[in-house]
Amino acid sequence: MSEALNVAVAGLGTVGGGTVRILHENADLLARRCGRAIHLCAVADPRRHDRLNDCLDGVEWLDDALALVEDPNVDVIVETIGGSDGIAKKLCEAALKKGKSIVTANKALIAHHGMALTKIAEQSGATLAFEAAVAGGIPIIKSVREGLAANTISKVYGILNGTCNYILTEMRETGRDFEVVLKEAQEKGYAEADPTFDVDGIDTAHKLAILSSLSFGCEIDFDSVHIEGIRSVSATDIQYADELGYRIKLLGIATISEKGLVQRVHPCMVPLSAPIAPIEGVFNAVVAEGDFVDTVMQVGRGAGERPTASAVVADIGDIAAGRRTQTLSVPLKDLKKAPPVPMTEHVGEYYVRLTVVDKPGAFADIAAILRDHDVSMEAVLQRARDPGEAVPVVLTTHEAKEADMAEAVKQIHSLDAVAESPCIIRIESF
Repeated sequence: MSEALNVAVAGLGTVGGGTVRILHENADLLARRCGRAIHLCAVADPRRHDRLNDCLDGVEWLDDALALVEDPNVDVIVETIGGSDGIAKKLCEAALKKGKSIVTANKALIAHHGMALTKIAEQSGATLAFEAAVAGGIPIIKSVREGLAANTISKVYGILNGTCNYILTEMRETGRDFEVVLKEAQEKGYAEADPTFDVDGIDTAHKLAILSSLSFGCEIDFDSVHIEGIRSVSATDIQYADELGYRIKLLGIATISEKGLVQRVHPCMVPLSAPIAPIEGVFNAVVAEGDFVDTVMQVGRGAGERPTASAVVADIGDIAAGRRTQTLSVPLKDLKKAPPVPMTEHVGEYYVRLTVVDKPGAFADIAAILRDHDVSMEAVLQRARDPGEAVPVVLTTHEAKEADMAEAVKQIHSLDAVAESPCIIRIESF
């Protein structure tokens, strides 16, 4: 068996701690599968973590993560500190320049600085690996980069945030509204104390930008991702979705064509017949469409200590076994700079929920505005009438252009008979 691979872990939070535990508990299995032992030689974290004491006998403990870069015994550094800048970025840059390989679960870091870090890795010959940055325990990066290497991928999409999927599932199953379910998710540890990155779609956008680059062979372009979260989705919308034969999911969707690159994150209504529709709770699902393989979907836990740490250790195992691939599927010089397609050019079907004062002529005004903006209605639902009072009215449309739909809804909102801001959810026919 070859000489052991010496690994250090920087950051012993949820993912870092899980990584330490897997390296400890499955050491023999990893050695057999990789052809050499993987030895945890050091950890860096200014805080002590008693829960890991049984895994850290003989392991050097440092307060300063940057000290790992100068340690000649360290071959690979696992960065699980988090954040797109600060110490995490400095550590990765310094380690790669030194020729030490980096394994990270940090999607924000890769989404914002992946291009620059890849350049350093290519120059030094070190490995930059980030399987755990997208969809937790689902090996989607390895699948796209290696398993689907023979395919031209035209579309990739999925449920990339387990927190949002859990919230939407609970809202549907219990009939409770967003804020109530979010508070419960925070109490159970499924949502952070500050849930902004999750519920506002930013976490999904980070992951989608990485997937787009790997799938299409283009530069990472986080800034061009259209981002909407789930705060505006109500229990009422979820009930209507059921009635119409849909499930509401927060999806990240990326496509590439001659027009350019589309990257969008927003709530979607997907038909109950779609394979992604029944994916519930904290689970993630990622779908890729290739010219030879057709459609491939992978499902699994997208976050949490054990699934994410599993992905981290898979990357370590590849390095130990000498398995190497291009960081972003192709060499940096061969990446395409795909022009972003504005969201205003999107064409699709829409669900619109209005709160309308029930009085003569109100709906005629709404229909006229839609007609004037080339938006054709497919169906209209009004459960009850209450003359003189505001009642919910739901309509679905045939295909329309986003810019036309947005302007129509803006004008509808200005009508005296419309009591609240309209809710719009795009319908995706997978």
